[in-house]
Amino acid sequence: MAKTNILFKVGFLYHKAAFDPLIDLFLADPRYDVYFAHDEERLRKFLLFNVKYRPPLLDTLAKNGYRFTEERGGFDVVISGDTIGNAEAYGNALLCFLNHGTGIKTILYRNLARHTHTAYEVFVEGQHRVDRINASGAIGKSRVHLVGLPKLDYYFQGKYNDRDSLLQRWCLDPNKKTVLFAPTYKPTCMYDITDAIFEATKDDYNLIVKLHHYSWMGKYAPHRQHRMFEERAPHYPHSVLLPMEEYNIVPYMAAADTLLSEASSTVFDFLALGKTGVIYDLPSDTLKHSDGQPLLDVDNRQFLKDAFVHVDRPDNLSDAIHSALNPTPSMRAAADRERDYLFYKLDGHASERVKSTIETLIETGRAATLPARRSSPPR
Repeated sequence: MAKTNILFKVGFLYHKAAFDPLIDLFLADPRYDVYFAHDEERLRKFLLFNVKYRPPLLDTLAKNGYRFTEERGGFDVVISGDTIGNAEAYGNALLCFLNHGTGIKTILYRNLARHTHTAYEVFVEGQHRVDRINASGAIGKSRVHLVGLPKLDYYFQGKYNDRDSLLQRWCLDPNKKTVLFAPTYKPTCMYDITDAIFEATKDDYNLIVKLHHYSWMGKYAPHRQHRMFEERAPHYPHSVLLPMEEYNIVPYMAAADTLLSEASSTVFDFLALGKTGVIYDLPSDTLKHSDGQPLLDVDNRQFLKDAFVHVDRPDNLSDAIHSALNPTPSMRAAADRERDYLFYKLDGHASERVKSTIETLIETGRAATLPARRSSPPR
């Protein structure tokens, strides 16, 4: 019996974190031939030129059996972390959209609105996302499937429990509480608190700085974003700036006692882990895309306002971190309410539900529209 050809379109390395548990499920199933595409990474050089970039990790993955391809035809299923600009190039493949990040940015709805003519099977993490996609009017020909968040499956399966080893790997003290600073690239708080976050944590905590992937690339955010942390981190022994190759933030969220961010999807994810974070407030009403549409779906000054600690001044970071590490009963109750709405079944089996749904879609109705089997697999 011919195998089913699956393509994971990992356009950017950091998207892979959202796929990893699902990738492993398909790789372990002998009924599938699994391929990978990595074709969107660009590194800006000389302030002008965007040069195609291949992260060294991809070579390691290839040596370990990952099959990378530039072909688009011949796949039965394409799983992407974003909408696909040239979806027609994939023929009649079943197009699955597993968003690479959660959070309060509007980019998911904007992207779907641009592709209402394309039928995606959209997999989402909670009822909140179902409601927001439907309210956006951007669903078009696509369908939404409520499955949970595959990205966190390994956390809930207990695979990131060795906190001490992870901290020691980066020369951090396992006996100290750990603060994870994970700003997004836009809109960002990093310019406001670059110095303050190091100073606020230097006496009592470990500090892990995990920048957005774009903060390293220079295309969507200036190289200044990573350089200013590269300059500071060596002067603070209690801290580490994770290199770009550390694409998966989940092990670090597992090791962290609290998180500081502003509009990153990590704020969402940290709530799912049952931990309390700190949100740095931004003037959300002034944050716009180039076309005038808002960057954020929810004013970050109001998001999780009763569950997480909010701060709007660099000199208040110390108090905010202390409060997040000691949440009140009312904060915990608010977090429970928010978690129930934002996430579906935080049980470590979301990737299994995605795989099962894809298999059902292939078997019922949609299978007749899939491309004929190739005599040879994609290269």
